[in-house]
Amino acid sequence: MFSEEITQLAQQIVATASARGLMLATAESCTGGLVSAAITAIPGSSAVLDRGFVAYSNEAKIEMLGVSLGILSAHGAVSQAVAVAMAEGAVTHSRATVSVSVTGVAGPGGGSVDKPVGLVHFAASGSQGVVHRVERFGHLGRDGIRQASVRVALKMLADRIA
Repeated sequence: MFSEEITQLAQQIVATASARGLMLATAESCTGGLVSAAITAIPGSSAVLDRGFVAYSNEAKIEMLGVSLGILSAHGAVSQAVAVAMAEGAVTHSRATVSVSVTGVAGPGGGSVDKPVGLVHFAASGSQGVVHRVERFGHLGRDGIRQASVRVALKMLADRIA
């Protein structure tokens, strides 16, 4: 289901989080739970993954993660501000101390001049604060954008817990 690289990253995350006694959470929009699915594919993941939030709609982002309507209205769902709020909300609304979030336009429709298909924002929250990353994957197709997003999110999470 996942590439060898994604599986190796997930294995590294589970091993490192387990060794450090860390609890994790994911907050996903365009990936629809694929980041948490990659982690839960690894034996022992139940010791480190508290929960995965699939907050696809704006309402879900507000209700599940506490993203403010003001942030969504001012910046749109695909933005640095929302990615950061999702990552922070995942920690606030779980037992996790570290989280990663993903929000973007996977396509094939839904893009605009300002937010084209393939634009994805990521954030990782942990004891050192929140880091943000933006990727412009271009037209890899919906599955390609989602798989590339999982890889980036897992790399960010691995870096955050290292």
